[in-house]
Amino acid sequence: MKSAMPYTPEHEMYRKAIASFVEKEITPNYAKWDEEGEFPKELFTKMGENGYLCTWADENYGGVNADFLYDYILTEEVYSKGGNGISIPLHSSIASPYIAAYSNDEQKERWLPGCVSGELVTAIAMTEPGAGSDLMAIRTKAVKDGDSYIINGSKTFITNGTLADIIIVAAKTEAKGITLFVVERDTPGFSRGKPIPKIGLHCGDTSELFFEDCRIPAANLLGAEGKGFLYLMQKLQQERVIMAACNVCMAQHSLNLTLEYVQERQLFGKKLSQFQNTQYVLAECATEIEIAKCFVDQLAVAHMNNENVVKEVSMAKYWAAEMNHRVASRCLQLFGGYGYCIEYDISRQFVDSRVQTIVAGTSEVMKGIIAKEMGM
Repeated sequence: MKSAMPYTPEHEMYRKAIASFVEKEITPNYAKWDEEGEFPKELFTKMGENGYLCTWADENYGGVNADFLYDYILTEEVYSKGGNGISIPLHSSIASPYIAAYSNDEQKERWLPGCVSGELVTAIAMTEPGAGSDLMAIRTKAVKDGDSYIINGSKTFITNGTLADIIIVAAKTEAKGITLFVVERDTPGFSRGKPIPKIGLHCGDTSELFFEDCRIPAANLLGAEGKGFLYLMQKLQQERVIMAACNVCMAQHSLNLTLEYVQERQLFGKKLSQFQNTQYVLAECATEIEIAKCFVDQLAVAHMNNENVVKEVSMAKYWAAEMNHRVASRCLQLFGGYGYCIEYDISRQFVDSRVQTIVAGTSEVMKGIIAKEMGM
């Protein structure tokens, strides 16, 4: 079916270029990176050199003032080809936009060119050991001291935590709620733990961060004091559109792997694809993926048009993540024992899909937001 998305020839040229880059630079190396537990930071600068990062940025900072569909395409091309642990969309479409939206002119000049070039990798640090989905429960504190702020606390499960050069940190300031700060690499009092071992997304950079009398200049305050929670809420809509798209593409990749396998696998003298059960399972998976894609595509356009779709993106993130894991599980079943072997990519799809119902807001939190938006 022809896409109803308002793509222009320029969008399609960008997609073709991104697809080519992923097929050349990421796909052939991904299994090795996953085994080694990391992907090279140089991947960011390579993408930056080609003009693939932060395309939304103003031309003064190296961007091209591109619309949101370029972010959407970047996400689709990375995750539809199995790049599950590659956190470039987080840098380009989730973390860096905070700099563009809430920094002053001096801060934009200081940080945005590096975000666009990939020389400054970004992360956003909200989650803490005792505060996950409940942002108001964070305990990291920032105290004003002359022309500086002193930060104390810790963060966990931070994507790009090890690679990041600038980290947007949510901290509480005295009697003023949550405030956002930018902590730069090698700031005294700032340290990082070892990458957190995970059951999936092995090459994905996920770390703990520690702030012990971490002194940053007041010039690194992002936006206004006490407005951090509002800023986070304003940006979560875009984050959840991106995450929903990520899940749709991961599910599609699982389906593609399985379609190829069942055409080759012989069982009882015929191809596995010829069994009615196989056909029904994959038809059901394909239907769920297509329905999810139509919904998420629609939300991407609505978000680009500045519509308030908080309820709908929460629905999309919840449903697409659950669907992704369900599809990966059903596809793995069709591989039989081979699906449990790490040499088959479907096993990676299965373990990588599991965290998607947790990250960027659990399914339960998404349901709570939906219920609230319904007036309950």
